[in-house]
Amino acid sequence: MSIENKVIDESVQGEATLYPVKDKQAINGKKLYLESYGCQMNFSDSEVVASIMSNQGYETTRNVDEADIILINTCSIRENAELRVRQRLTDFKKKKDKNPDLIVGILGCMAERLKAELLEEEKLVDIVAGPDAYRDLPNLVEEVGTGQKAVNVLLSRDETYADISPVRLDQGGISAFVTIMRGCDNMCSFCVVPFTRGRERSRDPESIVNECKDIFEKGYREVTLLGQNVDSYRWNISSKGEIKDQNIPTTNFAQLMERVALLSPDLRIRFSTSHPKDMTDDVLIVMAKYENICSCIHLPVQSGDSDVLFRMNRGYTREWYLERIAAIQNIVPNCAITTDIISGFCGETEEEHKNTLSLMDLVEFDFAFMYKYSERPKTLAERRFTDDVPDEVKGRRLEEIIEKQREFALMSNKKQIGTVQKVLVEGLSKRSSEHLCGRTSRNSMVIFPKLSFQKGDYVMVRIDSCTSATLLGEATTINS
Repeated sequence: MSIENKVIDESVQGEATLYPVKDKQAINGKKLYLESYGCQMNFSDSEVVASIMSNQGYETTRNVDEADIILINTCSIRENAELRVRQRLTDFKKKKDKNPDLIVGILGCMAERLKAELLEEEKLVDIVAGPDAYRDLPNLVEEVGTGQKAVNVLLSRDETYADISPVRLDQGGISAFVTIMRGCDNMCSFCVVPFTRGRERSRDPESIVNECKDIFEKGYREVTLLGQNVDSYRWNISSKGEIKDQNIPTTNFAQLMERVALLSPDLRIRFSTSHPKDMTDDVLIVMAKYENICSCIHLPVQSGDSDVLFRMNRGYTREWYLERIAAIQNIVPNCAITTDIISGFCGETEEEHKNTLSLMDLVEFDFAFMYKYSERPKTLAERRFTDDVPDEVKGRRLEEIIEKQREFALMSNKKQIGTVQKVLVEGLSKRSSEHLCGRTSRNSMVIFPKLSFQKGDYVMVRIDSCTSATLLGEATTINS
């Protein structure tokens, strides 16, 4: 599983983001309600969908009761996410029972996996569109208008939506997502992504740089480069490392990130997600070279035991992972390191679990997404292994992992006390209109008095205290 370093993240899978009404006047008088679950890629995809539907005259709305079309963008990574989406679709079906003209569609990974059940058995939706079929949505809507159910879940080896300018649904925001590649070639045994999103394909770097430039010119001050495995981004380079076209420059992820960083020192760059087997020193060297590339790396370990990693088909060992951690700490000092950890994978013994705990002791992660293993249909793990760790054992092991991570998170924040951090202001604090919140380069949330600062400002903040989740401080910058 990739793309897990999230502002909208898998720690809140199933939590919906409701998109604001666009300023643009509707052309056909119809309104689209979009709801997204899961990873950052899904939220980025929803912006592509909004753009496609906007070109057909649809206005996005935050009010589901006034929608002519409801589209829900889904995630299949974990069972709980699917259960919550099913409940949401049941709610929408009640609205459709009262308004037969209402069109309900399901997009994304869950759509591809459960098309037959959702369309025929449970009759919850009218449209099913997989991650590579969003261009076809206008045709699918038209097909539904003739009284038919509409489906397109075909996967593509070429589709990247590179020529579509996404509709930024958080107008007035400061952070934006830019998808640099789609799909995944890593067949991790627990993950459904290769089956729901298809093979890896990278976007033209020119289209990525131009999109990032446009984002900055529209007032955004932070961009997150997205891919299931950004380290395997390659343009004009084959999977074997060979140049495809001698007349076209090659671009790897380190080179792409440098090009984006050079757009402006006031544009922060983040990326998600890295894969331990593919992260090279070249990426770390570029990170160290540019102050506006954030010092935070999400490097999912999943397990601290080499035998479990082998069963997971992760392509690296415990020792390899720790070597990559050492490289990060050496080349990018004070870089925050976050991760994903799965408890109770197939066949996991108590000793293997303890190896995960001991790896956590060695790395001292700043943050982690932590889960109990849940078997997903179509995965290699479902076919090869037995989900044989009792749920109560998974739960107990997960609690041990969570408790240890709480200690490291608090310790990480305590280390920041007394330092001065450059904070990008995101807006008002949720708890006080007299305070602002923003993030450091290390992705730590900081709360400080508002004074005269505004959203999008960079503010130097002295950190005075902390909780396990938040830094508290006072601005040292004088805003003229």
